[in-house]
Amino acid sequence: MNGIQKPAWREEKCDYTAGEPRCTRVHLPQKLPEEPPTHVQMWTHALTHIKRVVYLRTSLGFWPLTLTSFFSETSANMTQVKEIVDRLLKGYDVRLRPDFGGNPVTVGMSIHISSIDQISEVNMDYTITMYFQQSWRDKRLAYSDFDFNLTLDNRVADQLWLPDTYFLNDKKSFLHGVTVKNRMIRLHPDGTVLYGLRITTTAACMMDLRRYPLDQQNCTLEIESYGYTVDDIVFYWQGNDSAVTGMDTLELPQFTIMEQRLVTREVVFTTGSYLRLSLSFRIKRNIGYFILQTYMPSVLITILSWVSFWINYDASAARVALGVTTVLTMTTINTHLRETLPKIPYVKAIDIYLMGCFVFVFLALLEYAFVNYTFFGRGPSEQSRQAQLTTLLLLFSPSQVDAHGNIALSVLEVTNEVEESEASVNISGLQLRRGAASRAALNHRRRRRSSGCRHRGGRLRRRSPKMKLRMPTLHDVSVVDKWSRLVFPVTFAFFNLFYWLYYVN
Repeated sequence: MNGIQKPAWREEKCDYTAGEPRCTRVHLPQKLPEEPPTHVQMWTHALTHIKRVVYLRTSLGFWPLTLTSFFSETSANMTQVKEIVDRLLKGYDVRLRPDFGGNPVTVGMSIHISSIDQISEVNMDYTITMYFQQSWRDKRLAYSDFDFNLTLDNRVADQLWLPDTYFLNDKKSFLHGVTVKNRMIRLHPDGTVLYGLRITTTAACMMDLRRYPLDQQNCTLEIESYGYTVDDIVFYWQGNDSAVTGMDTLELPQFTIMEQRLVTREVVFTTGSYLRLSLSFRIKRNIGYFILQTYMPSVLITILSWVSFWINYDASAARVALGVTTVLTMTTINTHLRETLPKIPYVKAIDIYLMGCFVFVFLALLEYAFVNYTFFGRGPSEQSRQAQLTTLLLLFSPSQVDAHGNIALSVLEVTNEVEESEASVNISGLQLRRGAASRAALNHRRRRRSSGCRHRGGRLRRRSPKMKLRMPTLHDVSVVDKWSRLVFPVTFAFFNLFYWLYYVN
């Protein structure tokens, strides 16, 4: 109470040496809370415990059977492996192939495809990253001291004989070197050597782009010995059809891998016969990208050019601007596509489609040029020519064709009405040739006195029994636009139908 703690329980101590026991009570001190041990105390306690365990195991006699034997056996194995490797490499001649002068070395090939990074139509090649493994037997590297494989440092490969394998259609390749050179050497007790590499190579792939982008291509990776003929080295696919793995799990952005084939054949050169291994895979181009980027814009631009058929033929600025814009847009799409493809001499499928769209757009522009010329070009010129001809007829009386055929006028009726600056002239059965004006004027002067001319209220009329000539009125050329609205879409639909049926199948 009042901050004073009560004493702890008392303990009685008794002394029995004297006759009667004498007991005294002693107040025990109050226990304070213990502090957590420090790191130094913990490590000290742990070391003390280890010493006790070591002492007990040593005294009991089974300490040498645990850690001591392990370290001693490991040290002995390392010494033994070192001696074996030194013995195998001692006197090893890297210049000579295994079994030199005897049977050819059989070298097995296996490939794991890591990725196909790029397939280029411009350069006609593809880039592939793979794990390339070769195995052969070299009796000089056999050992019988123990029965497990030896995986050695990659620098040991420089001290061993290696096949002179190369890729026949290779353009450029490199061995990955992060963090060290990615190559492996593994020795088996019977002398079999497994040599693995991680490499990236760019190989040539000749493509036929006549059906581009609805095409399928066949690319190969060809492996061959550079210097050793079939008398020295024989290549084979290790595992037959399962020698190449990883191809079925690849996902390419523009292509789909359809199938792969492994081929082995012998080729003959002037230096001898060589065995060639070929990995062939067929790829199909995905059309989705080109539908969105090329075909659909071309279709929409072609349809946009038909809007001019619904615009009045008097709106020259609108129709010409629309036609020129669509033509230039199609030209831009064609130019951009050619930049992404090689300069090949034949026509591609996409070229045919784009040229077809360009023709439809260009014809839509020419259609308005025809309409515009018919309305504002040929019509007024015809009217002006007919008006001039009528003026000549008013000056001459009808006459027969003379010996030179200059003027031939049948019996006619000429009507000239002028009302509010509007002329209406009817002409029929007229034939007028060059140089006829002077003769017609002369005949007119001779017959004017005897002609029965009557002038009534600004109207000059010469009567004839039957023939009536009239100046033709302008036709309604909006019919051209109406027909274009039907002909252009139908023709374009048939063009698309034939195109897709031919190239897709």
